[in-house]
Amino acid sequence: MSFTARRVAALFILVLSSGGAPAQLQPVSGLNALPEVEFSQLTEQDRNPLGVQALPIRAGEWKHAETAHFIYHYQRSFVATPVAVEAEFHFRVVVKELGKSDLPAGTKAHIYIFERPEDWQSFQSAGQLEPWTGGIQSGGSLFIVRNPAYRFTDNSLGHEIVHLLLRQFYGNTVPLWLNEGIAQYLSKGAHASYQRARGYLSKPSSNAIKPAEFLPLSMLTTMSYPPAAQVETFYDESERLVRFLAAADRQQFLQLLELSASGTAFEAALARCFGASFPTLSALEEKFRAYAVKDAGSSLQDR
Repeated sequence: MSFTARRVAALFILVLSSGGAPAQLQPVSGLNALPEVEFSQLTEQDRNPLGVQALPIRAGEWKHAETAHFIYHYQRSFVATPVAVEAEFHFRVVVKELGKSDLPAGTKAHIYIFERPEDWQSFQSAGQLEPWTGGIQSGGSLFIVRNPAYRFTDNSLGHEIVHLLLRQFYGNTVPLWLNEGIAQYLSKGAHASYQRARGYLSKPSSNAIKPAEFLPLSMLTTMSYPPAAQVETFYDESERLVRFLAAADRQQFLQLLELSASGTAFEAALARCFGASFPTLSALEEKFRAYAVKDAGSSLQDR
């Protein structure tokens, strides 16, 4: 465990032992902490049914805050503040990559931050979620776990932020492969930028597909839910296809996203946006397959 993680773990234990009932979460804040806002003073209320299930858990301990683009529900500011900083950073990166300017008025997403695994389990039960769920974006709200005894250094928060923004900009009609592929592609790039801004050496990686596991594009682009045995391949191949098309022509890729979200089938959208380069789905698959399986067993890093 790193020095920082040990400090956070020690602080977590100290807070839990500092008077009051053992289960009570004591407030801890510091410089530049997320400013608390009364629930009744939030600019927007969340009508998400899962939000209604979340707030009664440890009722009375929830605090609330807002930043420019998100509304937060949390117990302690030292846990929520890093989430808010990262969320706003990812917002700026993702909005720029999607060629957007800002959210329409009245569309801030709500982010619920659980600190204790047992609270999350209660939420899973109340919301009838799958027991393996470690975080969920649903109905325009995000529900996550941030146990202060651990460090979170992956792209999981950014991935869900991308899903939130896709929903806010394009609605619920972005096809699954495109939704997950963009979320992986943009969150990896944004997370690497976030790490570099903090002084770390970081580049986004992209996992190659084993040749025997390659999913034909006619299958990948029409899946509504991948079989359990193909989930990892589905995510990795979707990310690679997004990366491949965006590298070929970013503006045409964004147009393909617009068409796909409006209900245009992938092959028709491909012909309209990339017809000169890939006149048919089989032509795209031939070139994409070589890219997708390249260096299988390792990871590709952007240069």
